Amino acid sequence: MTAVRPVDAASILLLDRSGGRVRVLVGRRSSRHVFMPDVYVFPGGRRDATDRLVPVARPLHPLACQRLALRAGARCSDSRLRALGVAALRELHEEAGIAVGTPHAAPAGGGLPFRPDLSNLRFLARAITPAGMVRRFDTRFFTLFADEAGIDPAGTTESHELEDLRWVDIFDHGGIEMPDITVLILEELQKSIQEDESLPFGRAVPLYYTQRGRFLRDLL
Repeated sequence: MTAVRPVDAASILLLDRSGGRVRVLVGRRSSRHVFMPDVYVFPGGRRDATDRLVPVARPLHPLACQRLALRAGARCSDSRLRALGVAALRELHEEAGIAVGTPHAAPAGGGLPFRPDLSNLRFLARAITPAGMVRRFDTRFFTLFADEAGIDPAGTTESHELEDLRWVDIFDHGGIEMPDITVLILEELQKSIQEDESLPFGRAVPLYYTQRGRFLRDLL
């Protein structure tokens, strides 16, 4: 059996702190998905090859880039790191109808109707899907405060990929079925918010992966 190599992916925890508590946007994956159907997750997906070519309004924060580059491989480039941020915001637009950036006319043949603004993305965590799964991803999880990006929390739109979009309290998400890794990332967010509610750009980032059957957590 051929080993499945993990592919780059990005996910975004969009945070609403307007009501005196912190809420995060989640949606239910369609039952048509082969990978993790019918569970609630953060918007996200695989990095597309064209994400490297998307012009951005503002780049990633330098400290976020430094953390992203750690253990990313010798062939990691600035364009690949930028593409991870682009992928997160592209997926947020495709799955929840939210555009973060400067509006502009979409190029002929399709494309984003905005230039992504990556400057407020914090790198929160990284997780690599264990071997043996039908799909494997090397996912970088970003956070974004809705108020910093000028996002109206009421402006989300369901898609065929994410249904039943909800804002849930990060400390009280009972009754919502989430994959184990989603719960783990949410717990990382809880700890980070408790340590510093501003979520500094340069904080250490956990990496979850499996080695010789052991589930491990390192810090980047």
